[in-house]
Amino acid sequence: MLRVGITGQQGFVGTHLFNTLGLNQKEFERVIFHKNFFNNNVLLDQFVSQCDVIVHLAAMNRHADPQVIYDTNINLVHQLIHSLERTKSKVHVIMSSSSQEEKDNLYGKSKKEGRELLSNWALNSGAVFTGLVIPNVFGPFGLPFYNSVVATFSHQLTNNEVPKIQVDGDLKLIYVDELVSAIITKIREKKQEPLVLLNHTAEAKVSEILSLLENYKSKYQDSGEIPVINNTFELNLFNTFRCYMNIEKHFPVKYTQHTDDRGSFVEIIRLGIGGQVSFSTTFPEITRGNHFHTRKIERFSVIKGKALIQLRKIGTQEVLDFYLDGDSPAYVDMPIWYTHNIKNVGDEVLYTNFWINETYNPNDPDTYFENV
Repeated sequence: MLRVGITGQQGFVGTHLFNTLGLNQKEFERVIFHKNFFNNNVLLDQFVSQCDVIVHLAAMNRHADPQVIYDTNINLVHQLIHSLERTKSKVHVIMSSSSQEEKDNLYGKSKKEGRELLSNWALNSGAVFTGLVIPNVFGPFGLPFYNSVVATFSHQLTNNEVPKIQVDGDLKLIYVDELVSAIITKIREKKQEPLVLLNHTAEAKVSEILSLLENYKSKYQDSGEIPVINNTFELNLFNTFRCYMNIEKHFPVKYTQHTDDRGSFVEIIRLGIGGQVSFSTTFPEITRGNHFHTRKIERFSVIKGKALIQLRKIGTQEVLDFYLDGDSPAYVDMPIWYTHNIKNVGDEVLYTNFWINETYNPNDPDTYFENV
């Protein structure tokens, strides 16, 4: 089993890497890192000594003064190297650099020089170093106005603000889960690679990204319709957008009932894509679920009986409770990386309609069990 530590564990990429490693606990043991370790040599040395692999993600991306960015990032690398030297460690170090390396700015300069410093340390110490140069990263839970324009636009749109394009540039992008997969591959390979240029997986103009996100806002957030999704990039973008919605306030969404002397009619879902539709019966006091998905879109629609649907974001403690009643049919959609369940809290059988955007594949179920 490999013991893996992540500087910047609580950041955007760090959180996703930490959570994904947690899905492979027979292969990886996660060594906890806190950012205050950089202020305490004893704690930093203890952390370094426990690791077989260190993924160095800690860095400053934005600041009003570019010199502060440069100084901060170089200092973090120096502190890590000093700790590696004090502990005589030969740990495998992986560092994330940026495609900004090739541009004339202090952020890019700090990443390039930091990568070179760690490469020199590895050569002098006999350790293994992997330097990853990565394109623009986007995905769920990134900080708006800091991590990516996708995060900024998604935050603004879901809060009914109007995004503005500063420069309609062409962006080369990688989804955070794709980046995490690449990092885990490098952990397993353990090769001396001071410079690895990770390829982007999508390319789009800023205006094209905004147009897609505006469509998701109009179709999905405002109308409850699953939009047309043409490819993996658009699926990743849509799942990213969904995570910026105020889930606690948005759900449950009540359906419009059309009632006459024959009974009632309710439209469950409008789809721009296919998928799988099913329904379940659940007896009183029984709970289903307690699992999460990393890519699937899923809708629970309660059509008869009383239900409690619970959601909790992986890595957090807050549990969101949604009470639904078939007398007033409603739905809750499951965000990715939120473990969820549904419980019959009534006295009669609960009838639930489920829609998911892909048919079930037992060889790739994208289903991970964790109690809410």
